[in-house]
Amino acid sequence: MEIRPIVSALLRNKMAPLLVAIQIALSLAILSNALYIVNLRIDAAHRPSGLADEASTFYMRISSNQTMSLVEQNDNQKRLLQAITSVAGVVSAADVSQMPMSQSGWDSSIALDRKQTQSSVEASMYQSSGSLVNGFGLKLLAGRDFNSADVIEQDPDSDLKIPENVIVTQTLAQDLYPNEKNYIGKSFFWGTGPDAKESHIVGVVERLQTSSAQISAEGEYSMLLPIRTPTSYPMFVIRAEPGQRDRVISEVEAAVRKADVFPLRINTKTTEKDRQIRYGNEMALVWMLVVVSTLLLLITASGIVGMTSLWVSQRRKQIGVRRALGARKIDILRYFITENLIISCMGVVSGSLLAIGLNQLLVSQLELTKLPFSYVFSGAVLFLLLGVGAAYAPSWRAASISPAVATRST
Repeated sequence: MEIRPIVSALLRNKMAPLLVAIQIALSLAILSNALYIVNLRIDAAHRPSGLADEASTFYMRISSNQTMSLVEQNDNQKRLLQAITSVAGVVSAADVSQMPMSQSGWDSSIALDRKQTQSSVEASMYQSSGSLVNGFGLKLLAGRDFNSADVIEQDPDSDLKIPENVIVTQTLAQDLYPNEKNYIGKSFFWGTGPDAKESHIVGVVERLQTSSAQISAEGEYSMLLPIRTPTSYPMFVIRAEPGQRDRVISEVEAAVRKADVFPLRINTKTTEKDRQIRYGNEMALVWMLVVVSTLLLLITASGIVGMTSLWVSQRRKQIGVRRALGARKIDILRYFITENLIISCMGVVSGSLLAIGLNQLLVSQLELTKLPFSYVFSGAVLFLLLGVGAAYAPSWRAASISPAVATRST
């Protein structure tokens, strides 16, 4: 079959093919970028936090109306921690200042040189007098965990004391020292200026999401600080044995109430719940884009079916004449399929260019990464197949028209 007669026929009736091609182009541009964003958001929502077992990890903030001195607050924290660790099924427990993905916590600016005019990065600060490497179940890649000599005492009514030694995540270390492979012993400063305090890296953990859990690499800019801060409302992270979390929560709450003669207010939350809340918007966006993409496919398919059906009804006599002159069903079918392929190719080529342009806009405005070509290619193949599939039924009906019926006057 020659392509030229088909193209000539399309040029004589430009409007309908042009509208379908534009529809395919817009759908391809939107769909490829939407699916890419869906994939990015799903990956972000399911990325590991760094905790060994999120399903078994929970934390609780314990407070009372009792007025205590700093010494009494420290003693109270130790008593509560002892009560927590005495519960069967508790793998580890430690006091902690904040939790990953909780959307509540402290960050600090750090720099490599006091002479810098701006800090290098912002990092999330996890403070504890115990071992958060064990408490969180973090994977220590290099160096060591803190020991008792590293822990400093913090007065809650004064400025934050800066520990000499810290543990950082691998992502933070790589950003601070991109040309280094060994980060142990490296130093940085808390802020800039001549009064900026210095700390040294003694350990590197594989990962630990920040309390904000940003989507970018900054979502793993975290550091552990060996600081004991007296407080009347301490928070503890507890890791239970697999499958025992709910029982352990109940027994830990009972144990800490028993350990204190004053009434306590206990606020318990699981890491799973924090993840669900933190990434709730991402998953809502995912479902919205999936629905929009599905509707685009249905609308595009409907447009192709409608256009092909219209052309079949307009060409009934032409089809009948061709059938009377010896054209086979396969010839009629091939004609309409080829016609739709040409229109689909026009839309796919335009849509591919439009998809790349739309992605460039998203990269500049939303800080997305560049759209991989595989998404554009897959989308192009999808819409070509969609064009053929949507045109097949009306094309087959056209091929099934008998010459007598097609040429009969109405």
